Amino acid sequence: MIAYENLKKSNQTFFEEYHEIFKSTLDSGWYILGKEVEQFEISFAKYCEVEHCVGVASGLDAMVLAFKQLDFAIGDEVIVPSNTYIASILAILHCGLKPILVEPDICTYNIDPLKIEAAVSSKTRAILAVHLYGKMCDMGIIMAIAERHNLCVIEDCAQAHAARYQGKMAGSFGDFGAFSFYPTKNLGALGDAGAVTTNSAIASQKIRTLRNYGSSIKYVNEEVGYNSRLDELQAAFLSVKLKYLDKITAHKRKLASIYMNEINPNFVLPIIQEGFEDVYHIFAIRHPQRDRLRNYLSDHGVKTEVHYPIPPHKQKAMEGVWKGGEYPISEEIHQTILSLPISYGHTEEEIFRVVQVMNQF
Repeated sequence: MIAYENLKKSNQTFFEEYHEIFKSTLDSGWYILGKEVEQFEISFAKYCEVEHCVGVASGLDAMVLAFKQLDFAIGDEVIVPSNTYIASILAILHCGLKPILVEPDICTYNIDPLKIEAAVSSKTRAILAVHLYGKMCDMGIIMAIAERHNLCVIEDCAQAHAARYQGKMAGSFGDFGAFSFYPTKNLGALGDAGAVTTNSAIASQKIRTLRNYGSSIKYVNEEVGYNSRLDELQAAFLSVKLKYLDKITAHKRKLASIYMNEINPNFVLPIIQEGFEDVYHIFAIRHPQRDRLRNYLSDHGVKTEVHYPIPPHKQKAMEGVWKGGEYPISEEIHQTILSLPISYGHTEEEIFRVVQVMNQF
């Protein structure tokens, strides 16, 4: 059986260093907001080619704290892709803002930049650019629209660690980049973790205050804050793995190239575009008989996932958020998308086997 993801296998290479850093952190006696968090923040900011990084508890919290720092009014609007993962929508709602759905490009699965401007209103304050599956959005067009309309840009980089657009790193374009380090990510922790990147010293300091009960001085609370701190152990594990992120990315690109070169034309494969350096957090293909294909692969020893089976506007939790509105492109993607195995723990031989089974479908 070829698993979709085996986290133990994907992390096994790092176990010896994990054990060493675990013992060091345990022996230090300091487990919250210490030197490990500080070191990771410095290293990850440098890696992302930005000035500041603030470690937080999750990718969702990273987006929430970015929006909170911007201090928008209740009911202000944020443009977001209609096929995003629900966390993007939740972050907007938790801040009292209104998500405005814009359809994706059927080829890239990212927000269609040519449809954004039509969604801008007098209440629009920001664009949440979600870099889905490890491919960056067309940030050239998005940043130009934001400048024309005086909008903020938040990048949802939860699936795009190390991805680039026109040579620039994910998380370095907008006012903020929001990262998740959920264990399955290309840069994954051993539990929940996240970070916000920014080039603003003032904004980064406010987020540091917000993540820690609204306090920058112990027992002095300047803001209505949160408890959303990246803990020392997760920061330590992430510092270990960050050293290997380029190697992880190269491996996943190699596996992706096997799929791209060997899968027959019956399947819709990810698009390759000049100027986009994709990192393949997810290798998503499409097929009109997705569910039948998925069952066939499972029957032949290949496990897959669906990212994601239900579009946001059809989730029960979102009832009443939107009045009307049709999103046929999003629905087509959700009905036909299938994620194939492509982790750091997979071998080239396993991927060739997946291709062999698919081509027999």
